[in-house]
This record gives sequence, C-alpha cells and structure tokens, in this order.
Amino acid sequence: MIPTRVIHPSSEPAQAPREWLIANGLGGYATGPVAGPPIRRYHGWLVAALPPPLGRTMLVNRVEDMVHLGDGRQFSLGTGADGDGALLEFRLEWGLPVWLFQCGECLIERRLVMEYGRNVTHARWRVLAGHCRSLSIRPWVQARPHGLPVNGAPAWGETALWGAELVATSPDYPPVRLILDGLDAEALADPLTTTLFYANEAEGGDPGQGPLWSPGHLLCSLDRDHGAELTLRCDDAAAGGCDDAAAGDAWAAEITRRQALLARAHPALRQGAAAELVLAADSFVVTPRHRLAAEGARSIMAAEGARSIMAGYHWFADWGRDTMIALEGLTLLTGRADDAKLILQGFARHVRDGLIPNMFPDGHESGLYNTADASLWFFHAVGRVVAVTQDLDFLRAQLPVLTDMVAHHQAGTRFGIAMDPADGLLHQGEDGLQLTWMDAKVEDWVVTPRRGKAVEINALWYNAIALMAEWHQLLGRDASPYRLLATRIRTAFNRRFWADRPGYLFDVVDGPGGADGSLRPNQVFAVALPHAVLDPARWPMVMAALRDHLLTPVGLRSLSPDHPAYKPQFFGDRWARDGSYHQGTVWAWLIGPFAEAWLKTHPGDRDQVKSDLRAMVPHLHQFGIGSIGEVFDAEPPHLPRGCISQAWSVAEWLRAWALCHDHKY
Repeated sequence: MIPTRVIHPSSEPAQAPREWLIANGLGGYATGPVAGPPIRRYHGWLVAALPPPLGRTMLVNRVEDMVHLGDGRQFSLGTGADGDGALLEFRLEWGLPVWLFQCGECLIERRLVMEYGRNVTHARWRVLAGHCRSLSIRPWVQARPHGLPVNGAPAWGETALWGAELVATSPDYPPVRLILDGLDAEALADPLTTTLFYANEAEGGDPGQGPLWSPGHLLCSLDRDHGAELTLRCDDAAAGGCDDAAAGDAWAAEITRRQALLARAHPALRQGAAAELVLAADSFVVTPRHRLAAEGARSIMAAEGARSIMAGYHWFADWGRDTMIALEGLTLLTGRADDAKLILQGFARHVRDGLIPNMFPDGHESGLYNTADASLWFFHAVGRVVAVTQDLDFLRAQLPVLTDMVAHHQAGTRFGIAMDPADGLLHQGEDGLQLTWMDAKVEDWVVTPRRGKAVEINALWYNAIALMAEWHQLLGRDASPYRLLATRIRTAFNRRFWADRPGYLFDVVDGPGGADGSLRPNQVFAVALPHAVLDPARWPMVMAALRDHLLTPVGLRSLSPDHPAYKPQFFGDRWARDGSYHQGTVWAWLIGPFAEAWLKTHPGDRDQVKSDLRAMVPHLHQFGIGSIGEVFDAEPPHLPRGCISQAWSVAEWLRAWALCHDHKY
C-alpha cells in the first residue's frame, strides 16, 4: 500500500498554514505552503546544502507556472493571485508532493522531487483531462543564506541562455541551471525584479518584504500526450549532482529508495501514520555537507561516512542533544544501525573537555559546547546502539571517550558542570548561559536558567554511570567503581529530589533560590530511562501528576497551568515566543519518554498509550504535512508552532508506537 496523505483545501480549512517539505540527504531541501506564495524566509524550491562558509543557501525562491488553453485563457497554478487554477487536491505520495489543479475544463497535475545526495529539484507537469496548449514558467531567485531575513540580501544576477536552459548567476554563489524538458521547449532571457511579502515573517516581527530576481522564463507545449519537466540544479562542482547523465529518472529512483526505507523499518512502522513518519524520519538523517569543507569533502564522506541528524526544518542544523534523543527512532527503528554508529563516531571526534557539541552552526565546521545534557544523552544513545546491534567492537572503540567524559564530569568541566563530591549529584550553570534542553534565551535574558542540580540531568547522570557499570561487566572489566557511584547517586537523588507534598519531584535542587517545586515534564526521565533512578514505589504518583496536569493530545506541557509563569500561547515576536517556549508550551517529543514511563509503571496499559499516540495523528494533516512539528500552544485548539517538522518529535512518536508493539528490532 502506497503511503498517501490527501488534502482537499477548499473543503478542509486549516488552523495554521499547511506546508510541504522534501529533503536531499545533505541538509538541503525544497518547501513551501500547499497553496499560495511563500510565507517564510525558508520557502523555496531549491535550498542547497553548500560547504562552509556558505552552508544551506536559498537559491530558487519560487516558480510561477502558468498553463495556456487553446481558447486563449490562461491560469496560474498556486500563486494566490486572480486567475489561479483551482487547487482541487494536494497529496503526499511516498512522502512526495503532488498537486491537482482545475484550469477551466483542464485538469493539471504537478509533482516535485529532490534527488537524494544532490542539490537538484525536479518539477513535472501532466495534463490529466481536457485540452491545454502550453506551459510557461518563470523562476524567481534570491541567493542568500537560508536563515537571513528576506530583506537581508539583494536579488540580482546575470543570465546566460542555452537552448531550453537558463543559467542564473548571483555574486558569490554557484550558478543555478534551470532546464526545461518538453515539446518545443525554449528559454527566453527577460530578467525582471519584484518584491514579495512574507506573511509569517511579518507576523513574527521580522522584515516582511524582500526582493526577488527572475533571469527569464521558459516555455513548452503541454497537452495530454506531452508533459513537461523542469530541473533546478545548483552548479556546485563539489556538491555532486552536476552529472546530467547520472540523474536518470529521479522519481523512480526516489520511490525505490523510499520503498526500501519502509521495507527495513520495524514491522509496526510499515503502514498508516507510522509509515508516513518513517518517510519523514529520512529527511533528518544527512551527510552534513553544510559543515564539511569543500576541499576534501567528498573523500571525508567516502572514507568516514559522515552522518548527522538535522534537528528540525526549516532553521535548525545538527544539535547534539536532539541528535542523541532522536537517534533510536530515526535510525535503529528504521533499520539504519550503521548510520547510527557513524553519527555517534562523528560526535565522538568532536568531544572537548568531556562534552559533545550542543550544536554546529550552519556553515561552520566547529561546534558550540554550551550544554549540560547532550553529553549524558550520548551515553544513552551508545547504550541503545549496543543493545540493538550487540556490537562489542563498537563499544570497545567508544569506551575510552566515554571514560574520559565521566572523568571530566567528576572533576568538573566547562560551564559549572561538575559532580558534587558531597552527594555524587551533578550540578551545572553559569550566568547568562542556558545549558539544559529548556534553553530559551533572548539577548541577555535566560528564560529558564535552572542553575543547580536539575532533575533530568541527574537522571541522565545516573543512567550514564549505570551503563558504564553494565558495559565494564560485559567486556570483562572491573565495574565496581561505577556500581558504587551509581548506588551513591541513586540514594542521594531519591533523598534530595522527592517532595512528599505534592508527591512528585523537584525540578531543581540546590539552585540560587533553593529547591524549585515547579511541575515540569523533566522528571519523567527519572522513570523512563533504561536505568531509572527513581524508586519504583514513587512512579505511579509522578505519572499521575504528569497525566493530570501536563499531558495534551499533542505532547506534554512544559509547565503546569497552575504555575504563575504559565503561558497558554506560543505567539508573537521573539521575546514573546521565547518567553513562553518552556513556560507551558507543549512539546511533542515528550510523548516518547511519557509513553515509556507509563508502560513501565502500568505494564498492561498499552491501549492507553496507543490512544495517547493516535491523538497526535490528525496533526499530520495540519502543519508540516506528513510530519510532526516542534511545539504547540498549551491550550486547545493546541495550534502548531515553531518548526513544521522536528526530528525528535517524529523519532519519539515512532519509538513510542514501537514500544506498544513489543519493540523488537
């Protein structure tokens, strides 16, 4: 059965803009609204993954396509302007976007695909019914870093003409080739400039008007017997994808690749919404070309098989924390254990002072290290790979790095991250830094600093030390120092973090203001992790509090509604958005640890967890079509916000669904 999601826009009003996205396995992508012009700075038909210092780069912002009927009438497709062809249907077919337009008596289909491993997008038009005469296409270009504000770069360049091909050259960027394949195809160099309004940018308080430049337009016949195909190709010699002969039939190749992805996924993930999310998961697993230098990039990829995980589309690059959390759902459950190992080996090469990078900024090869939990999640990710693959050689190779990481945490490393010798617990924090996953910061304002001993940091710390004991025993080495430390951490955790009234865990202890009793979801990890630090007798009380106060149909709130700092909406300018990011806003990825903790507490209650997960399925019809977004408003109707497609949101739903089906790989 073909994984398909169908939307009829005229009969299905959306609460938020619906957007599609396809990716190329390098970090590049094509994306836009289902209907109408671009509304975000990130919307474009070709966003290329280029080597540093460029990184991911907007090249072709949009394409105006117009069909001409034999009686002189003409219809534009999906521009949102007068004279539009009516959009009857949008669907994802194998995760690839397909539009169906009614233009008078003519029915037109448009499809898009990106070549895997290449900065190349293909668009295809077919006449399914009625009589059509021709197709005209005008591409619009603004070469700029994809995250730059829409008014942050000029839009101009030079045009070259080669038969039915336009070559658009912008200063400081590789050329873009625009090639039309169709009957009587031709290209005309008639450059134009315009200004486009981006509604989402203006809504968020950013510049809403930006310039665009068109190098010309392309024409061809279009009728029932003759379709048309447009290729958008970045002429970057180091990128791959410049060999026309190697491209072949991009659609057949990509569908075959996607069929193989589903075939090797966990059996419970091969149909329905789970199958759609397996295809969405593929977009996050990349060769991180946006941070590999052009010189030697291909040899690095071939020799080391560099892999990473993009944290979310459109604006996130690869983050250490997100990568480690999402690793199991995106790779191990989808039959990509080799990719999982390459990802971990890559991050291990970047360990500094016992820490893995918090993130790699787009277009940079070195990472930023301001995180207290990403390194602890690294232990968890290694543990899942070893448990699934039983690859002891992989474990032996990583053990020196892991041992060094533990030693640095015990002795103290950057950002105030250190084990307290008095109780074995881990504390963290420095002024002006956000080190936990609740990491919102606007200029000098750290919204939730959580300095001190944070509950999930210490749950992860215990899990890491318990894993080290387990691994040393597995490899025939002395595990006693780690067992003793794990026992000490567990004893101190249960003594220090438990609050009899109200019957759940403190979020932070030994902070500047003492113990923080805010009900947040972070305590779920004290139950959910493989080595749970919390006394099992207390699990039911914690889980009841989380279900009663934090669980929603789309994930867990980041703060209880009865807290005075609770924010019901994630909306407005950057100050307003980041001020509510972890103050009530719902995070979809937390459904994974919640589901795991619930099943550990209530082993026979799989139906309840399935019900919790099914409640999220309608969201696949809403925001990033066929995927799960980043965050949601804390109150109904729980409008989706943030990234339209988030790695750990997708990964943790898949992992939780597999948990309900025995979780056997």
